[in-house]
Amino acid sequence: MKKSFLHSLGPGLLFAGAAIGVSHLVQSTKAGAEFGFGLLWALLLVHLFKYPFFQFGPRYAAATGETLLDGYRKLGKPVLIAYYLINFATMFTIQAAVTIVTAGLASQLFGFTNDLVLWSVIITIISLSILVIGKYKLLDNLMKFIIILLTISTIIAVSVAIFNNENVFNFTQILPKGTVEITFLIAFLGWMPAPLDISIWHSLWTIEKDKTTLQKTNPSQAIFDFNVGYLGTLFLGVCFVLLGALVMFNSGETFSNKGGVFASQLISLYTKNLGEFSHIFIGIAAFTTMFSTTITTLDASPRAMTKTSDLLFNTKTKLTYWFWIVLLALGTFLILYFFMSNMGLLIKIATILSFLTAPFYAILNYLLITGKHTPKEYQPNAILKILSWCGILFLIGFSLWYLINL
Repeated sequence: MKKSFLHSLGPGLLFAGAAIGVSHLVQSTKAGAEFGFGLLWALLLVHLFKYPFFQFGPRYAAATGETLLDGYRKLGKPVLIAYYLINFATMFTIQAAVTIVTAGLASQLFGFTNDLVLWSVIITIISLSILVIGKYKLLDNLMKFIIILLTISTIIAVSVAIFNNENVFNFTQILPKGTVEITFLIAFLGWMPAPLDISIWHSLWTIEKDKTTLQKTNPSQAIFDFNVGYLGTLFLGVCFVLLGALVMFNSGETFSNKGGVFASQLISLYTKNLGEFSHIFIGIAAFTTMFSTTITTLDASPRAMTKTSDLLFNTKTKLTYWFWIVLLALGTFLILYFFMSNMGLLIKIATILSFLTAPFYAILNYLLITGKHTPKEYQPNAILKILSWCGILFLIGFSLWYLINL
């Protein structure tokens, strides 16, 4: 039964692997460190309002046997062109952001060099090797191990942090004021739990799983798989906010914007609670978390650009996927070269771009799942539709609020 349950999971855990990365290790921990428990409202609210649009990815793929990109093409070629341009403009920055955090953790964990560019090259080569040799199947199996390892280590860390805490908990919620605090909030919401275009990746992975297993996933299975991954991202997001709040809030300690220094602080956040003996164990857990994000984004962005190119230009060649992977790797290294001195700025740019483009993806996913291209029996119910409308208003409202307060 246990084997059957784990076997049934796949794209949902890949979603979790892509989501549980910078948004959790960096943004959630910083939210706790700077605001205590004051931004839990934002964490819960953004998970609620983004939920429908993420869920529509696997729902549409399972219901139609097509990816969301196929659906976008049916909504009109300009829609697909807009996605193509937005994805091209953001994918290099996003890949650079996740790779540099992974490189920082690797330098602290393995220690033979502090050159983060070199670590980025090593990590990218390893990721490429896994994708070449094992393809989707190895990626799917690897993610199950990583998510289980991360969850266990995080629960232990939070439990010990709560046990060692001597201060009174203050759950007063805070609405940030001022440009700096508002910018952080928007960045926090932008990648929490993930950028909305991951719904497109999820639909691609759902179709890929069907090809690998030679079994078609039905919508109820796809939604269950997604819900497991989504609840996991929410739970771990709360855990990282708690860790930041319990260990660093009002401590006078602040996170560095330099990759190597931040990685050292992050690992210390755990070892301060669990003891020095756990340094290697926690370091590996943190590293595998970020490595999972790095490899899933390295797979997904080229996969999405390949599919979009096929639909736009009526081409179909396996070489396109590898062309986009190589281009993404080269672009990532160029960005890291220019932004190496300020990891915080790099992540902020990527997260804000993700948040400002979120309404675009939310509206497209809603139109597609409720329109003529999705069979009526697989369309969302009234409650999910109302939640979708609220989510679209929330995303547009916060984007306008940010632009006004620039």
